[in-house]
Amino acid sequence: MVRLVTRPFETWTNQDVADLIAANPLAWIVTHGASGFRATPAPLLADLDADGMLVTLTGHLARSNPQVADLEADGRALLLFMGAHGYVSPSWMADRTQAPTWNYAVLRIAAHVRFGAASVEEALERLSDAMEEGRPNAWSPTEMGERYGRLGRGVVAFRAQVERVDGRFKLGQDERDDVYADIMAGLGQGDLADWMTRFNPGR
Repeated sequence: MVRLVTRPFETWTNQDVADLIAANPLAWIVTHGASGFRATPAPLLADLDADGMLVTLTGHLARSNPQVADLEADGRALLLFMGAHGYVSPSWMADRTQAPTWNYAVLRIAAHVRFGAASVEEALERLSDAMEEGRPNAWSPTEMGERYGRLGRGVVAFRAQVERVDGRFKLGQDERDDVYADIMAGLGQGDLADWMTRFNPGR
C-alpha cells in the first residue's frame, strides 16, 4: 500500500512503516480506562502479510501493569512510534531568512489488543531473536535456565490487531533544493539524514 494524499508528509509505503518499527521498536502503548489515560513504553514487533502490510504487532506487558486490566476491559489502544528526528538549524543555511524546524518520522497506530493471541514464549523469543540478531556472541533466553520460566510468568503476551495507521514523515520534501542541500550538509551522517535521502530521491 502507498498512501497517496495531497500532503507530502503523509505519503508513505508499507516498507517505510515496517522499517521504522524494526529500527525503533519501543512504542508508547496508550489506553484510556476508568482511571483515565495510561501509557507504557514497550518493544513491539511488526507482523506483516504477504504484501508487506502491517496487520498486527506482538508484544508483552508485566502482569502487574494496571494497563492490563484496562485492555482486558476495552482492548482499544493507541501505539506511538518515534523514528529518526532532529532539529534543523538555520545556521546551516546560506539563506538566513529560513526558519528553524524539526524533521521527523513517526507512526500513530490505532489497534485492538488481544491477550493470549500470542504465547509468552513466542513473544519473548521473537523479541530476543530480533534484538540479538547480528550481535557477536548473541544471547539466547535458554541461557537463563530455570529463571527464564519464572520471569516469564510475570508477563502477559498480546497481539494488537491494526485498525488504522497514520504516518507522518516530515523529511524536507517541501524544501527548496538549495535549502535541502544545506540541511543535509548540516546534518552530516546519521539516521535522520538517511531517512531524508529515502524520502527525497534524486536530490
